Amino acid sequence: MLDIDHLVDIDDLSSEDVKTVLDRASALKSGEDTTQLSQQTLGMLFEKPSTRTRISFETGMTQLGGHAIFLGPEDIQLGHGEPLKDTSRVLSRYVDVVMVRLFDHADLLEIANYADVPVVNGLTDEAHPCQTLADLLTIKEAFGGFDDVQATWVGDGNNVGQSFVLGCALAGIDLTVCTPPGYEMSDAVLERAAELGDAPEVVESPKEAVADADVLYTDVWVSMGQEDKREEKLDAFDGYQVNMDLLSETDAMVMHCLPAHRGEEITDDVLESDRVLVWDQAENRLHAQKGLLVELVE
Repeated sequence: MLDIDHLVDIDDLSSEDVKTVLDRASALKSGEDTTQLSQQTLGMLFEKPSTRTRISFETGMTQLGGHAIFLGPEDIQLGHGEPLKDTSRVLSRYVDVVMVRLFDHADLLEIANYADVPVVNGLTDEAHPCQTLADLLTIKEAFGGFDDVQATWVGDGNNVGQSFVLGCALAGIDLTVCTPPGYEMSDAVLERAAELGDAPEVVESPKEAVADADVLYTDVWVSMGQEDKREEKLDAFDGYQVNMDLLSETDAMVMHCLPAHRGEEITDDVLESDRVLVWDQAENRLHAQKGLLVELVE
Protein backbone atom coordinates (compact mmCIF):
# COMPACT_ATOMS: atom_id res chain seq x y z
CA MET A 1 0.00 0.00 0.00
CA LEU A 2 1.25 3.48 -0.85
CA ASP A 3 2.11 5.92 1.91
CA ILE A 4 0.53 8.94 0.19
CA ASP A 5 -2.78 10.72 0.64
CA HIS A 6 -3.27 11.77 -3.00
CA LEU A 7 -1.63 11.50 -6.42
CA VAL A 8 -1.41 15.09 -7.62
CA ASP A 9 1.65 14.53 -9.80
CA ILE A 10 3.95 11.62 -10.39
CA ASP A 11 6.57 12.88 -7.95
CA ASP A 12 4.16 12.37 -5.07
CA LEU A 13 5.42 8.82 -5.50
CA SER A 14 8.92 7.74 -4.59
CA SER A 15 11.01 5.60 -6.92
CA GLU A 16 10.05 2.60 -4.80
CA ASP A 17 6.37 3.58 -4.99
CA VAL A 18 6.58 3.70 -8.78
CA LYS A 19 8.09 0.20 -8.80
CA THR A 20 5.34 -1.02 -6.47
CA VAL A 21 2.55 0.35 -8.69
CA LEU A 22 4.11 -0.98 -11.89
CA ASP A 23 4.75 -4.42 -10.39
CA ARG A 24 1.16 -4.55 -9.20
CA ALA A 25 -0.08 -3.42 -12.61
CA SER A 26 1.93 -6.13 -14.35
CA ALA A 27 0.63 -8.80 -11.98
CA LEU A 28 -2.96 -7.68 -12.46
CA LYS A 29 -2.48 -7.57 -16.23
CA SER A 30 -1.08 -11.10 -16.38
CA GLY A 31 -3.73 -12.50 -14.05
CA GLU A 32 -1.14 -13.49 -11.45
CA ASP A 33 -2.77 -11.03 -9.03
CA THR A 34 -6.54 -11.36 -8.65
CA THR A 35 -7.07 -8.64 -6.03
CA GLN A 36 -10.59 -7.22 -6.02
CA LEU A 37 -11.95 -3.92 -4.73
CA SER A 38 -15.38 -5.34 -4.05
CA GLN A 39 -17.96 -2.78 -2.89
CA GLN A 40 -15.48 0.06 -3.49
CA THR A 41 -16.65 3.12 -5.44
CA LEU A 42 -14.65 5.51 -7.62
CA GLY A 43 -16.09 8.98 -8.14
CA MET A 44 -14.91 10.52 -11.44
CA LEU A 45 -15.14 14.30 -11.89
CA PHE A 46 -14.72 15.50 -15.48
CA GLU A 47 -14.42 19.11 -16.61
CA LYS A 48 -12.51 18.14 -19.78
CA PRO A 49 -13.64 15.69 -22.48
CA SER A 50 -12.12 12.25 -22.28
CA THR A 51 -11.88 8.94 -24.11
CA ARG A 52 -9.02 6.94 -22.58
CA THR A 53 -9.21 8.39 -19.06
CA ARG A 54 -12.90 7.72 -18.58
CA ILE A 55 -12.98 4.30 -20.23
CA SER A 56 -9.80 3.03 -18.59
CA PHE A 57 -10.78 4.11 -15.07
CA GLU A 58 -14.37 2.93 -15.40
CA THR A 59 -13.43 -0.40 -16.97
CA GLY A 60 -10.61 -0.87 -14.50
CA MET A 61 -12.85 -0.34 -11.50
CA THR A 62 -15.39 -2.77 -12.96
CA GLN A 63 -12.71 -5.42 -13.53
CA LEU A 64 -11.59 -4.95 -9.93
CA GLY A 65 -15.12 -5.71 -8.73
CA GLY A 66 -15.95 -2.13 -7.79
CA HIS A 67 -18.08 0.62 -9.27
CA ALA A 68 -17.33 3.95 -10.97
CA ILE A 69 -19.60 6.99 -11.11
CA PHE A 70 -19.13 9.51 -13.94
CA LEU A 71 -19.78 13.14 -12.96
CA GLY A 72 -19.48 15.55 -15.87
CA PRO A 73 -19.79 19.34 -16.02
CA GLU A 74 -23.57 19.11 -16.28
CA ASP A 75 -23.89 16.68 -13.37
CA ILE A 76 -22.27 18.70 -10.58
CA GLN A 77 -21.39 22.34 -10.05
CA LEU A 78 -17.56 22.02 -10.17
CA GLY A 79 -17.22 25.23 -8.20
CA HIS A 80 -19.71 27.33 -10.16
CA GLY A 81 -22.64 26.96 -7.78
CA GLU A 82 -21.07 25.03 -4.90
CA PRO A 83 -17.56 25.64 -3.57
CA LEU A 84 -15.08 22.95 -4.57
CA LYS A 85 -14.26 22.32 -0.93
CA ASP A 86 -17.92 21.48 -0.25
CA THR A 87 -18.07 19.11 -3.21
CA SER A 88 -14.90 17.42 -2.00
CA ARG A 89 -16.16 16.99 1.55
CA VAL A 90 -19.46 15.51 0.40
CA LEU A 91 -17.86 13.12 -2.11
CA SER A 92 -15.59 11.86 0.67
CA ARG A 93 -18.70 10.69 2.54
CA TYR A 94 -19.91 8.67 -0.47
CA VAL A 95 -16.97 7.19 -2.37
CA ASP A 96 -13.68 5.46 -1.59
CA VAL A 97 -11.47 7.30 -4.10
CA VAL A 98 -11.91 10.32 -6.37
CA MET A 99 -10.40 10.87 -9.83
CA VAL A 100 -10.56 14.37 -11.28
CA ARG A 101 -9.86 15.66 -14.80
CA LEU A 102 -9.82 19.45 -14.73
CA PHE A 103 -8.34 22.48 -16.45
CA ASP A 104 -7.00 24.41 -13.46
CA HIS A 105 -4.42 22.58 -11.35
CA ALA A 106 -5.33 24.81 -8.38
CA ASP A 107 -8.85 23.34 -8.43
CA LEU A 108 -7.38 19.86 -8.07
CA LEU A 109 -5.28 21.00 -5.13
CA GLU A 110 -8.35 22.43 -3.42
CA ILE A 111 -10.32 19.23 -3.91
CA ALA A 112 -7.41 17.19 -2.54
CA ASN A 113 -6.97 19.53 0.41
CA TYR A 114 -10.53 18.97 1.62
CA ALA A 115 -10.93 15.29 0.72
CA ASP A 116 -10.85 12.49 3.29
CA VAL A 117 -10.28 9.85 0.59
CA PRO A 118 -7.49 9.55 -2.00
CA VAL A 119 -7.71 11.99 -4.92
CA VAL A 120 -6.07 11.03 -8.22
CA ASN A 121 -5.15 13.54 -10.91
CA GLY A 122 -6.64 12.27 -14.18
CA LEU A 123 -5.18 15.34 -15.94
CA THR A 124 -4.85 19.06 -15.35
CA ASP A 125 -3.17 21.75 -17.42
CA GLU A 126 0.01 21.17 -15.40
CA ALA A 127 0.29 17.42 -14.95
CA HIS A 128 -0.83 13.97 -16.12
CA PRO A 129 0.65 11.41 -13.69
CA CYS A 130 -1.63 8.54 -14.72
CA GLN A 131 -0.37 8.82 -18.29
CA THR A 132 3.20 8.68 -17.01
CA LEU A 133 2.50 5.47 -15.10
CA ALA A 134 1.17 3.93 -18.30
CA ASP A 135 4.20 5.25 -20.22
CA LEU A 136 6.60 3.70 -17.73
CA LEU A 137 4.73 0.39 -17.79
CA THR A 138 4.96 0.38 -21.59
CA ILE A 139 8.71 1.07 -21.56
CA LYS A 140 9.23 -1.60 -18.91
CA GLU A 141 7.42 -4.16 -21.04
CA ALA A 142 9.12 -3.18 -24.30
CA PHE A 143 12.68 -3.10 -22.96
CA GLY A 144 12.53 -5.45 -19.98
CA GLY A 145 13.09 -2.64 -17.50
CA PHE A 146 14.64 0.81 -17.43
CA ASP A 147 18.39 0.09 -17.39
CA ASP A 148 20.19 1.67 -20.34
CA VAL A 149 16.93 2.98 -21.87
CA GLN A 150 17.36 6.29 -23.68
CA ALA A 151 14.18 8.34 -24.15
CA THR A 152 13.60 11.53 -26.11
CA TRP A 153 10.73 14.00 -25.90
CA VAL A 154 10.18 16.12 -29.01
CA GLY A 155 7.53 18.84 -29.09
CA ASP A 156 5.66 20.90 -26.51
CA GLY A 157 6.75 21.17 -22.89
CA ASN A 158 3.17 20.52 -21.82
CA ASN A 159 1.50 18.71 -18.92
CA VAL A 160 2.17 15.23 -20.33
CA GLY A 161 5.79 16.12 -21.05
CA GLN A 162 6.39 17.60 -17.61
CA SER A 163 5.04 14.54 -15.81
CA PHE A 164 7.10 12.31 -18.13
CA VAL A 165 10.26 14.26 -17.22
CA LEU A 166 9.63 13.56 -13.53
CA GLY A 167 8.67 9.95 -14.20
CA CYS A 168 11.91 9.32 -16.09
CA ALA A 169 13.89 10.81 -13.21
CA LEU A 170 12.11 8.52 -10.74
CA ALA A 171 12.62 5.44 -12.93
CA GLY A 172 16.22 6.17 -13.81
CA ILE A 173 15.59 6.63 -17.53
CA ASP A 174 18.02 8.88 -19.39
CA LEU A 175 15.94 11.56 -21.11
CA THR A 176 16.62 14.16 -23.78
CA VAL A 177 14.16 17.00 -24.33
CA CYS A 178 13.79 19.00 -27.54
CA THR A 179 11.24 21.83 -27.57
CA PRO A 180 10.88 25.05 -29.58
CA PRO A 181 11.89 28.36 -27.97
CA GLY A 182 9.10 29.60 -25.74
CA TYR A 183 7.60 26.14 -25.21
CA GLU A 184 10.21 24.56 -22.94
CA MET A 185 9.63 22.42 -19.88
CA SER A 186 9.27 24.63 -16.83
CA ASP A 187 12.39 25.39 -14.81
CA ALA A 188 10.64 24.06 -11.69
CA VAL A 189 10.09 20.68 -13.35
CA LEU A 190 13.71 20.47 -14.52
CA GLU A 191 14.94 21.37 -11.04
CA ARG A 192 12.62 18.79 -9.48
CA ALA A 193 13.88 16.13 -11.89
CA ALA A 194 17.44 16.88 -10.79
CA GLU A 195 16.37 16.40 -7.17
CA LEU A 196 14.71 13.07 -7.96
CA GLY A 197 17.52 11.66 -10.08
CA ASP A 198 18.76 13.40 -13.20
CA ALA A 199 17.47 16.39 -15.12
CA PRO A 200 17.04 15.70 -18.83
CA GLU A 201 19.54 16.86 -21.39
CA VAL A 202 18.07 19.74 -23.39
CA VAL A 203 18.97 20.08 -27.09
CA GLU A 204 17.70 22.29 -29.92
CA SER A 205 17.79 19.93 -32.91
CA PRO A 206 15.22 17.10 -33.17
CA LYS A 207 17.66 15.02 -35.25
CA GLU A 208 20.34 15.43 -32.59
CA ALA A 209 17.81 14.61 -29.87
CA VAL A 210 16.73 11.29 -31.38
CA ALA A 211 20.12 10.00 -32.53
CA ASP A 212 20.66 7.57 -29.62
CA ALA A 213 17.04 7.18 -28.52
CA ASP A 214 15.29 3.91 -27.78
CA VAL A 215 11.98 5.72 -27.25
CA LEU A 216 10.74 8.84 -29.05
CA TYR A 217 7.74 10.51 -27.43
CA THR A 218 5.58 13.34 -28.72
CA ASP A 219 2.18 14.87 -27.98
CA VAL A 220 -0.21 17.34 -29.59
CA TRP A 221 1.01 20.88 -30.11
CA VAL A 222 -2.41 22.44 -29.52
CA SER A 223 -4.03 21.10 -26.35
CA MET A 224 -7.62 21.45 -25.20
CA GLY A 225 -8.33 25.08 -24.35
CA GLN A 226 -5.51 26.40 -26.57
CA GLU A 227 -7.47 26.55 -29.81
CA ASP A 228 -7.04 30.33 -30.02
CA LYS A 229 -3.25 29.82 -30.22
CA ARG A 230 -3.43 27.23 -32.98
CA GLU A 231 -1.81 29.14 -35.84
CA GLU A 232 0.82 30.63 -33.56
CA LYS A 233 1.81 27.20 -32.25
CA LEU A 234 1.82 25.50 -35.64
CA ASP A 235 4.31 28.11 -36.85
CA ALA A 236 6.48 27.74 -33.76
CA PHE A 237 6.63 23.95 -34.03
CA ASP A 238 7.65 23.81 -37.67
CA GLY A 239 10.46 21.24 -37.89
CA TYR A 240 9.45 19.32 -34.76
CA GLN A 241 7.11 16.84 -36.44
CA VAL A 242 7.67 13.12 -35.85
CA ASN A 243 7.73 11.83 -39.41
CA MET A 244 9.53 9.19 -41.44
CA ASP A 245 12.38 11.57 -42.14
CA LEU A 246 13.03 11.98 -38.43
CA LEU A 247 12.67 8.23 -37.87
CA SER A 248 15.37 7.61 -40.48
CA GLU A 249 17.78 9.19 -37.97
CA THR A 250 16.99 6.70 -35.18
CA ASP A 251 15.95 3.14 -34.31
CA ALA A 252 13.61 4.43 -31.60
CA MET A 253 10.10 3.18 -31.01
CA VAL A 254 7.49 5.94 -31.01
CA MET A 255 5.12 6.84 -28.19
CA HIS A 256 2.15 9.24 -28.15
CA CYS A 257 -0.45 9.59 -25.41
CA LEU A 258 -3.33 10.23 -27.86
CA PRO A 259 -5.45 11.72 -29.25
CA ALA A 260 -3.07 12.47 -32.10
CA HIS A 261 -3.48 15.30 -34.58
CA ARG A 262 -2.29 13.35 -37.59
CA GLY A 263 -0.35 15.54 -39.96
CA GLU A 264 0.68 17.98 -37.22
CA GLU A 265 2.95 16.63 -34.46
CA ILE A 266 3.02 13.15 -36.00
CA THR A 267 2.30 11.79 -39.45
CA ASP A 268 -0.23 9.15 -40.39
CA ASP A 269 2.41 6.83 -41.84
CA VAL A 270 4.36 6.84 -38.56
CA LEU A 271 1.27 6.01 -36.52
CA GLU A 272 0.37 3.19 -38.91
CA SER A 273 3.90 1.78 -38.94
CA ASP A 274 5.46 -1.01 -36.89
CA ARG A 275 7.59 1.59 -35.10
CA VAL A 276 4.90 2.57 -32.58
CA LEU A 277 4.19 1.57 -28.98
CA VAL A 278 1.14 3.85 -29.00
CA TRP A 279 -1.53 1.18 -28.77
CA ASP A 280 0.27 -0.62 -25.93
CA GLN A 281 0.46 2.75 -24.18
CA ALA A 282 -3.28 3.25 -24.54
CA GLU A 283 -4.05 -0.22 -23.19
CA ASN A 284 -1.66 0.26 -20.31
CA ARG A 285 -3.68 3.20 -19.02
CA LEU A 286 -6.11 0.50 -17.85
CA HIS A 287 -3.52 -1.71 -16.18
CA ALA A 288 -1.42 1.06 -14.61
CA GLN A 289 -4.51 2.68 -13.11
CA LYS A 290 -5.74 -0.63 -11.75
CA GLY A 291 -2.38 -1.04 -10.05
CA LEU A 292 -2.61 2.47 -8.64
CA LEU A 293 -6.19 2.03 -7.39
CA VAL A 294 -5.38 -1.22 -5.64
CA GLU A 295 -2.32 0.24 -3.96
CA LEU A 296 -4.28 3.32 -2.85
CA VAL A 297 -7.41 1.73 -1.45
CA GLU A 298 -6.86 -2.01 -0.89
